[in-house]
Amino acid sequence: MPDLSLDADSVARTVALLRRRIDERFPDSGLGRVCRELDRITGQTRERAAWIATPILGLRVGVGALLAVIAAGLAGTVLSLHRPNQPLEVFQFVQLLESGINDVVLVGAGAFFLLTLETRVKRRRALAAIRELRAIAHIIDMHQLTKDPEWIVTPGRESALLPDRALTRFELSRYLDYCSEMLSITGKIAALYIQDFDDDVALSAVNEVENLTTGLSRKIWQKLMIVYAMGPESP
Repeated sequence: MPDLSLDADSVARTVALLRRRIDERFPDSGLGRVCRELDRITGQTRERAAWIATPILGLRVGVGALLAVIAAGLAGTVLSLHRPNQPLEVFQFVQLLESGINDVVLVGAGAFFLLTLETRVKRRRALAAIRELRAIAHIIDMHQLTKDPEWIVTPGRESALLPDRALTRFELSRYLDYCSEMLSITGKIAALYIQDFDDDVALSAVNEVENLTTGLSRKIWQKLMIVYAMGPESP
């Protein structure tokens, strides 16, 4: 069967190629700096995702030792119990049952805390990285906000308060297309964190990033459709 998993190296090569394309088309642009930051994050993602997918052996050994101590303590407590000489009254039996239930609940909560400790450590690191990707998606969106196709059709009077609008129709289409590609890649980078990490919280965070980047790309493609509807650019 073909391998259907995302390849972090392929994603990194795609980002590097996109960065070179942006630098060649728009040298010293803010979008190029954002893409270089995305390239840096992609390199870190490979290391972070590999760390998340690798078992933390030291933590597992420590958790196993603590669970063994808890189990030994429970076994010792059970063995130390003696049958009462006289029958228990109802009130005494209820007290004993309540105390036993409380002990079982506390021990179960402690065991659950220890067993999920590794997942929570990995989840914290994955969520921090995913928040970084969410932030860069918003930064990419900020760069395309002022790229309005209507300015090409009916340019207005330049003002010192307005951003530079010197892009041609072709350059505008390339700029918006690069933004859309960067948003799509951002979603794919987020997906690398849950590829080998089965956690519902991290999966939900990745889905939020993918929904965010898809929604932002949809806005960009609405602008691109307007640009394409203008027809070929006059020489």
